[in-house]
Amino acid sequence: MTATRNELFAYLDELGIAHSTQDHAPVFTVEEGQDIKASLPGGHTKNLFLKDKAGRFVLVSALGDTPVRINRLHKPMGCKRLSFAREGDLLDVLGVRPGSVTAFALMNDVAGRVTFVVDAALLATDPVNFHPLKNDATTAISRDDLLAFAKATGHDPLIVDFAALAADD
Repeated sequence: MTATRNELFAYLDELGIAHSTQDHAPVFTVEEGQDIKASLPGGHTKNLFLKDKAGRFVLVSALGDTPVRINRLHKPMGCKRLSFAREGDLLDVLGVRPGSVTAFALMNDVAGRVTFVVDAALLATDPVNFHPLKNDATTAISRDDLLAFAKATGHDPLIVDFAALAADD
């Protein structure tokens, strides 16, 4: 069953995670959200839902301007090459639609099928901002609370320095 925005907020409250949300028009790309980001402090994210050739799912949460080289990400993860997962997998596993991919959707992965990968640069910002399961709002939490949320959902995050990975040759 897919969580609603109100269920997400209730879960954050239950975990003792402070959060603030700003409603806005739906955004589908990092570029579309530039005006919104200008008015909100902290790190703004891009989130990618990937699948490797063996069927392993990966959710990447990175700082919006960090380059993510998915053709190199499989190496530090020790998995097969990654590509974007299909929309059907996104709905089935994380319960969200394209444009609404978010770390908060980890609460919908009760089967633990997803590996959560976080950009080290994102964790250098505070707070961090994600869509609250739909792309018509942005919710801020502290970086420490992001890690606590992930662990509470059963997803111990793998922290990767994407900038170094992009520079590696």
